[in-house]
Amino acid sequence: MSFSFIDKFLPYFNDGLIVTLIISAFVVVFGTILGTMIALGKLSKIRFLRWVANAYIEIFRGTPMLVQIMIGFQVLGKMPLPEFQLGILTEDLSRLVPGIIVLSMNSGAYVAEIVRSGINAVPKGQTEAAYSLGIRPRQTMLKVILPQAIRNILPALGNEFVTIIKDSSLLATIGVMELYNGAQTTSSTTYQSLSPWLLVAVYYFVVTFITSRLVNLLERKLGKGYVK
Repeated sequence: MSFSFIDKFLPYFNDGLIVTLIISAFVVVFGTILGTMIALGKLSKIRFLRWVANAYIEIFRGTPMLVQIMIGFQVLGKMPLPEFQLGILTEDLSRLVPGIIVLSMNSGAYVAEIVRSGINAVPKGQTEAAYSLGIRPRQTMLKVILPQAIRNILPALGNEFVTIIKDSSLLATIGVMELYNGAQTTSSTTYQSLSPWLLVAVYYFVVTFITSRLVNLLERKLGKGYVK
């Protein structure tokens, strides 16, 4: 086992890590927005919205993400999008954009259940109190229920963020140049079957460990002075 490749191939890992973090950031934002909308649909009094939300969740949670990525790439990968250079890597947006969309849609299904559970954990008395003060249902949800639900769902959302960072490696199957692809390129070029994968594992561990600690710090900060 040798790490002699580091001097030459380290940029593939460093630049790949940047791409992985960019993908994860977009997926977290879009997945959270989409998941919140789906959760509200599932909690809606409108039967059709509940049916659509349930169907969406069951489909995306009941099929492998890799299969979803391949289907999404076949459907969306025909878009005439440009390429851009990020360090040593050449990124094809016609591959990157479909990958982000599919990961966001998949994450949205899981975030929806997280948000729904968080909303249901808020005491019903909070809603009744808001109504008694003349606050409309929509404003009650946005200004009373959701802010309290954030405390309940933050740990699970943090875990989802960590999962997204790791699952972004699946985009290498459609040619997205990210962190996993750096190890793949190094291994196939240097014919070293172990060292590149150990190095990429260290990269993933460090990023996910730091992310978990930051989420825990934020959770403690939000929990100060809060009594259930």
